[in-house]
Amino acid sequence: QVQLVESGGGLVQAGGSLRLSCAASGSIVRINTMAWYRQAPGKQRELVTAITSAGSTNYADSVKGRFTISRDNAKNTVYLQMNSLSPEDTAVYYCNANLKSDYLQRARDFWGQGTQVTVSS
Repeated sequence: QVQLVESGGGLVQAGGSLRLSCAASGSIVRINTMAWYRQAPGKQRELVTAITSAGSTNYADSVKGRFTISRDNAKNTVYLQMNSLSPEDTAVYYCNANLKSDYLQRARDFWGQGTQVTVSS
């Protein structure tokens, strides 16, 4: 059984910062790309940022220069440092990992339960 557990969401004022964490646990053989998505009320889930196992990253234009993704492969954990937050960043943030488990023949995507980030103006 594989689980992704997020933490670090909450309420912050505009201009503030938050750091999200997502730890993968269970029978994991290999983790490929890890990513953060978000879904605001009434909107579709969107990719915020992703990081490969080698450390290559990509960001949505809306967060470039403000958000930073990183990962600790030894801990199977991905982080999202969010700075200069604005009310438009308010959403549920979901962790995603493409990983191979020893009970799966192929790698597939796993999702966390989501963590709420609310930015007040």
